[in-house]
Amino acid sequence: MKVTEIEVHEATLEYLDWIAYPLNHYYGPIRRTFYIAHTDNGLTGLGETGTTDPQEVLDQYIGTNPFDWIGDELSLGVGTAMYDLMGKAAGVPVYKLFGQKHRSWVPVGSWTVSTHPDQMAEAVRQYAAMGYTWLKYHLSPFENVFDQTEAMQAVAPPGFKVHYDFTMHGTDDHMPDLLARLAKYPLAGCFEDVLTPGDIEGYRDLRRRIDLPIVLHHMPLGGTFEVLMGTADVYMLGHSKIGAAMRKAGLFAAGNMPFMLQNVGTTITRAMTAHMMAAFPTANFHFFSDAETWQSHPVKKKLEPVNGFLRVPEEPGLGVELDRDELERLVALELPEQPDWIVRSTYRNGTRMYTPMSTSQSLVMVRPDRGREIMLSYDAPISTDYWDEDGSPEWRMMKEKLVREKVVLERG
Repeated sequence: MKVTEIEVHEATLEYLDWIAYPLNHYYGPIRRTFYIAHTDNGLTGLGETGTTDPQEVLDQYIGTNPFDWIGDELSLGVGTAMYDLMGKAAGVPVYKLFGQKHRSWVPVGSWTVSTHPDQMAEAVRQYAAMGYTWLKYHLSPFENVFDQTEAMQAVAPPGFKVHYDFTMHGTDDHMPDLLARLAKYPLAGCFEDVLTPGDIEGYRDLRRRIDLPIVLHHMPLGGTFEVLMGTADVYMLGHSKIGAAMRKAGLFAAGNMPFMLQNVGTTITRAMTAHMMAAFPTANFHFFSDAETWQSHPVKKKLEPVNGFLRVPEEPGLGVELDRDELERLVALELPEQPDWIVRSTYRNGTRMYTPMSTSQSLVMVRPDRGREIMLSYDAPISTDYWDEDGSPEWRMMKEKLVREKVVLERG
């Protein structure tokens, strides 16, 4: 069996209507690249990535046996297609290519962006109705985290939890105090990347102070010695190549340390991640793929959660079937780009703050300190709305002022 061809399809995905407004303002339309790998005996394998792999990468797979790519560390997307082919050739689900199955149902979480408390509450309502029991979001100091938590707590069903991602800190908050206050809410579930990556002693200290799990994603030593030092309660591997994830899974299993995978993508990526989570011994924390944010996927059937768990497919390969008609529709889909906009924030003392925003610099929403203009707080008495270009002289004048000053503060 040899790989003879890899189709490459670049497509655009539509957000669900109820969440499209904030996601478009953060990121604009999302594009994914889908791979369909063919073999000389008529099998096809599916994979996907966020950006298209260079042709010289794809060429390395042509003429090889898919089984040459066990533990692939060249491309997560094409590697997924190779595993789909391997499973179909052997007549087994992909998880059996990793080892013994440790769980038939794997925990999965949902995701959104930080926005107005009312919209955060809507995310909890929507995702709980879809069958999720976890919601992750990156905190932003343009909204008060306690206002958001109060709004979410008011609508959350019993047992629903929030995964707070602090994106490696970046505010003037005293984190032990902030986390201790958040931990008092029944809704609070865990805290990710609370400090700068290199602050290993700080993380160990937080574990002693805070009752809820501390999750570490950005690991300064590559998920090696900092893991052995007990830096966190849970570890996250984000978009790790398949072979690297396998090695780390062995380390986590040896130390009986919970971990999760975070591989963003549609049902194709979700299926591959579920297979890996099923086979890795301590991959027992909720994983993320963000597949729940998009209206449609280029497969015949989506994988949907039940009470926070996904059933691992038992069909040969990934267990998902290509919907070529839908793929062609998504390839032809053209969505408008989100124009630059202004973050308009109001403090309770009447002060107004204006910050320029672009989808090319979405990190500013969660780490405004990276711009070296202003330091904010997650607990400031603040609320924010998005000021889109409305053709008014006021918008144009503020935009021109922001070009000069970067951040504008005005007394109320």
